[in-house]
Amino acid sequence: MTKERILVVEDDEDILQLLTFTFESAGFEVRTATTGREGLDIALRQKPALVLLDLMLPGMSGLDVCRELKRLPETEDVPVIMLTARGEEVDRIVGLELGADDYVVKPFSPRELVLRIRAVLKRAQGVAENPQRSQWRVDGLALDLEAHRVEVDGEEAALTATEFRLLSELVRNRGRVRTRDQLLNTVWGYEFEGYARTVDTHVRRLRQKIGGYAAMIETIRGVGYRFKEQ
Repeated sequence: MTKERILVVEDDEDILQLLTFTFESAGFEVRTATTGREGLDIALRQKPALVLLDLMLPGMSGLDVCRELKRLPETEDVPVIMLTARGEEVDRIVGLELGADDYVVKPFSPRELVLRIRAVLKRAQGVAENPQRSQWRVDGLALDLEAHRVEVDGEEAALTATEFRLLSELVRNRGRVRTRDQLLNTVWGYEFEGYARTVDTHVRRLRQKIGGYAAMIETIRGVGYRFKEQ
């Protein structure tokens, strides 16, 4: 069985060695880079299953690397987890808005990081519950759960794996409120207090991508979100 390849872009050698040992012990194939430019080059050549990306890198920053990964057709569908020592919320939000799938703040638990990576890989590969209904449409918004395809007025929307899974979860439960904790558990694959802003950021991005149908996703203040009944 082919091992899934993870690219770790981190300039701290001690952390790099720890992550390499942790991921190889968990059954992954690991590639490493110590600068942003090197990481981007490796990602383009080898297209890993996932990129673990430090934000504070010499030369090309992690945010710039993330922006390029999500811009280039060769790597736009590669999941990205940001690894950062920064505690400022703005850094995490910027990374998520650039298309990162998740973030982990240093110091971190290696075991939790492995679980988070598996969760991101699982949803990126489209592993989800079998829906009772695989296709859904309202006016010009069409969602095909089996084909993992969303169309807005006849044009395919460029949703990330996380955004698609989020929209699918809301649509399958249309008319019912989904709390942020429920969405974290179902869409992201974990429960972790304090990560509710992750949900809010992805909902905002999702609304932008479905354009005139953004109002279909209702905010239930203090609770979560609901997709309107047709």
